Amino acid sequence: MDFKGSDTITGPRTEDHLPHTAQAAVKIVVVGGFGVGKTTMVGSVSEIRPLTTEETMTQAGVGVDDDYGSRSKTATTVAMDFGRISITDQLVLYLFGTPGQERFWFLWNGLFEGALGAVVLVDTRRLEVSFEVMDRLEERGVPFIVAVNTFPDGPRYPLDDLRSALDLGPDIPVVECDARRRASSRDVLMTLMRFLHSLATTGALT
Repeated sequence: MDFKGSDTITGPRTEDHLPHTAQAAVKIVVVGGFGVGKTTMVGSVSEIRPLTTEETMTQAGVGVDDDYGSRSKTATTVAMDFGRISITDQLVLYLFGTPGQERFWFLWNGLFEGALGAVVLVDTRRLEVSFEVMDRLEERGVPFIVAVNTFPDGPRYPLDDLRSALDLGPDIPVVECDARRRASSRDVLMTLMRFLHSLATTGALT
């Protein structure tokens, strides 16, 4: 999803250093296929100026990269996106957005290292690209939730139907979001944190 038209934080963003009240910092990854809105989500919700590694898409990528949505998308992440958000005065999340192009997936293992949980961002126009993403998270043992990014031209389905289509168990949260909107992206992260808390409470999170 193009970052243009996304919410921006009014006024200057906070300085890069952690708030003095912070007692815990948690690494979260935002993953998904090409063009599903990962850079947009990190950028819309980050309280610091987000770090992005976007490069202009060129003819050299034709036939190599996924060209879905390329008519409107002019840049793609080639390493990662990085942002930060304070959930409470004590808890800070470090957000790492993964590259969506398949040729950069070798970077994922490094980005998954040390991650407490993940948001799998999906586009209803091409759910099939989400299966490899979820398989990799399951292989690494990284708990995740699924956030359905609501593109204006994307079909809308009941969340139960999407859960079935994605072959998800009943315990994995599935929510809708608009990655351009700060409040919506923050709600997704709060859903993930509640899910991780529930896993820790039941002893399922190691």
